[in-house]
Amino acid sequence: MTATRRAAVLGHPVGHSLSPVLHTAAYDALGLDGWEYTAVDTTVEQLPGLVRGLDLGWAGLSVTMPLKHAVMELVDHVDPLAQAVGAVNTVLVAPAQCGVTLTGTNTDVYGLVEAIREGLAERHGTRRAPVQDAVVLGGGATAASALAALGELGRTSPLVLVRSLARTTGLQEAAARMGVTPRFEVLEPAAASRVLARADAVVSTMPAHAADPVAHALQQQGDRPGGVLLDVVYDPRPTALSRAWATNGGTVVGGERMLLHQAVEQVRLMTGRPGPVAAMDAALQGVLAAEVV
Repeated sequence: MTATRRAAVLGHPVGHSLSPVLHTAAYDALGLDGWEYTAVDTTVEQLPGLVRGLDLGWAGLSVTMPLKHAVMELVDHVDPLAQAVGAVNTVLVAPAQCGVTLTGTNTDVYGLVEAIREGLAERHGTRRAPVQDAVVLGGGATAASALAALGELGRTSPLVLVRSLARTTGLQEAAARMGVTPRFEVLEPAAASRVLARADAVVSTMPAHAADPVAHALQQQGDRPGGVLLDVVYDPRPTALSRAWATNGGTVVGGERMLLHQAVEQVRLMTGRPGPVAAMDAALQGVLAAEVV
C-alpha cells in the first residue's frame, strides 16, 4: 500500500483532457494504490486560490491553457527550461520547513522531442536521424516549446511561419533566452506548402483548422513532403494538414504522441518512478479507438 496522493490537470476548458486516462493508467501499472488524478476546470482568476490550497496530500499538477503563464508567478521556483520557454505545464509539490515548496517545470519540450523522434524512426529507421531543415507553424506558447525541442534535436535556426509578425514579440524573447535564432516569415499558404515539403521536420502549433489553408495548398500544388510533420492538435484528429501531408507522402505524428510523452515525464517527476510508457500508450490507444467507433 502507498499513501494517498492527489494530482490533477488544471485548465479552462479541461473536460476534453486525456491526461486523467494517461496518469491513472500509470498509477495502476506502477501499483500506486490510493493515488488519484482528476481534471479540475480552473480559470486564471481561480488559479491562485487553488495553488495556495496545495499541501502534502498533493503530488503535483498538470497545467494546460490558459494557465501556463499565470502559474509561473504562483510557484516558489521555476526550473531553467520552463523559465526560458516562458511556460510551466507541471507543478511539483515537495515538503518544506513550513508547509510545501512548489516547483514549476516544463515537460512539453520532452514530449515534443520524443514525438518527433518517433516520426524520424518511422521515416528513416532511426530516432537519431539528423534534422537539417526545420519549420515551426504558429507563434504561440507551444511554438516556444517547439523551438526548444528542435534545439535539442540540433536545429537551432528553424524557420517560423506566423500569420502576424507583430505578434511574435514573446516568442522572439523566448528564443533569445534559449539561445536559438529562428527566422520569422509571414505564413502564405502556397509558399508555405513548398517550404514545408523541403523540411526534415515540421511542427505545427496552430489551433484547430488554422492550418487548413496550408493543407489546401499542399493538395492543390501536389508538393511532396520529404520529412516528418508533428501536428500538436489532436482534436479533431486527424487534422486537414495531417491528412494532406500523409496523402502526399510525408510522415505524420499526431499531437496525441506529444501528449503521451509529456505525461510520461510528468509521472516520473511526480512519483519518482519511470513512467510506464507501454501501459499509458495502451490506455491512450483504447480511448482514441473508442472515439473513432
